[in-house]
Amino acid sequence: MAQYFAIHPQNPQPRLLAKAAEIVREGGIVVFPTDSCYAIGCHLGDKTPIERIRAIRGVDDRHHFTLMCRDLSEIAHYARVDNAQYRLLKNTTPGSYTFILEGTKELPRRVLHPKRKTIGLRVPDNVIAQSLLVELGEPLLTSTLLLPGEELPLNDGEEILERLDAQVDLVLDGGACGIEPTTVVDLTGGAPALVRAGRGDPAPFGLECP
Repeated sequence: MAQYFAIHPQNPQPRLLAKAAEIVREGGIVVFPTDSCYAIGCHLGDKTPIERIRAIRGVDDRHHFTLMCRDLSEIAHYARVDNAQYRLLKNTTPGSYTFILEGTKELPRRVLHPKRKTIGLRVPDNVIAQSLLVELGEPLLTSTLLLPGEELPLNDGEEILERLDAQVDLVLDGGACGIEPTTVVDLTGGAPALVRAGRGDPAPFGLECP
């Protein structure tokens, strides 16, 4: 059974954050709110919870996980970022964007796209997500909490607990946070490419919503 913490959206309780980080370090799966919608995440280095998340989401190894980072410098540690990409990232983080970038050797191969060797990265603009990352001291490997066959992500903590009680280890309920996923921008080509239109405005990348 999953643990359930009702956590304050603006002043997250330190003891709950410490316990959440401990659960992640021990290989647990946590569900938590972000600036776009609820996410499901685990420790970067653990194989088993990654496979559990793939099963919950109903995705294969071609699915782009998102490495959720505290700040831009952390992104640059796990992804290859040139000067032009860095300027774009600096102007749009934190925010509701996920960036597709080429991963560095700091990342396990199992979390990279098998052919492109890329990964999604983002810096959330959400107090609970940021506080959890700070407490953990490293990034979280995450995915949007969108279940197989459904069009919208789950957005109610109690419903999440009811539906995923046997599949996750912790639900951090910070209240409703939205149902619109991040805007996904591929920065691996010569110019930014819009992969998915979402909550983030694509205009800073010279892009328009379809």
